[in-house]
Amino acid sequence: MRRFNNTWLFLLVAGLSLCSLVEAREPDAVIDLWEQNAPGETTRETGVKLDRRANENPPATRIKEITRPQLNLFQPPAEKRNGTAVLIFPGGGYNYVVADKEGSETAEWLNSLGITAFVAHYRTKEPKPRAQTDASLPPSSERPLQDGQRAVSLVRKRAAEWGIKPDRIGVIGFSAGGQAAALISTRFEERAYSAADEVDEISCRPDFSMLIYPWRLVDENTGELNKVLTINKTTPPTLMIHAHNDHATPISSILFYTALKKNGVSGELHIYENGGHGYGMRPVEDSNVDTWPDRAADWLRQRSLANPGTKD
Repeated sequence: MRRFNNTWLFLLVAGLSLCSLVEAREPDAVIDLWEQNAPGETTRETGVKLDRRANENPPATRIKEITRPQLNLFQPPAEKRNGTAVLIFPGGGYNYVVADKEGSETAEWLNSLGITAFVAHYRTKEPKPRAQTDASLPPSSERPLQDGQRAVSLVRKRAAEWGIKPDRIGVIGFSAGGQAAALISTRFEERAYSAADEVDEISCRPDFSMLIYPWRLVDENTGELNKVLTINKTTPPTLMIHAHNDHATPISSILFYTALKKNGVSGELHIYENGGHGYGMRPVEDSNVDTWPDRAADWLRQRSLANPGTKD
């Protein structure tokens, strides 16, 4: 009977999610990260939408070939804004950005907590591979790291414009976006690009971080946490979510958490028995992994970063 009920609940929620996607909210503003070309770019393309996957219900929007990185701003109602901001880094293996499933849907959830949200459409892989300047970084991560550092500094510089407190700016990342968020959260002492203007004089350190099934934080040769993730006592507090049966192994989150613990940095780790990978905010049949936003909301509220919950 429990399996029967869970199945029908899954179908009901999935159907509601599909309806909400049809009526997806447009961003309140779209902000360029750079006034001119991004570092090393010769074009300014906002990307190409891939065809929806026939077997995916609800569908998801994937955008590839981005060379003009932007932030999509989603604001809560003015009376509910609490001064916290979160920059969202969707996944997509750096091949594309999953703009809604791991982007705007997360922004809507954050808005419900009184948090201003920015979905990062960071630069993705080009049709022809291009060598990274910094070969020590994970493959294809250099440009997302550059965009992430710039985004944190830009939001902090313009915080008053959006009603944001400059010491309450965090990041959340999914899959490859989780790897990017991990890099942004640990490599803020040095820019991954040459400073362009006064924005780059502002700190790019996030005040807190949420890593949702982060991708490939482990060095495949050593089995240890990748050394480019320079965790120390200045690393921001971090929440991590993973599923035990995720092909992007939860060892990434476990080792990241262990490094936080060793350095005396606040951290929280949740590993669900099942749920797989790439679910975003959406339900997974026969799993309760979609309850992770409740755990994240508790963590944010404990840090006074989200509006209080309603009592029954």
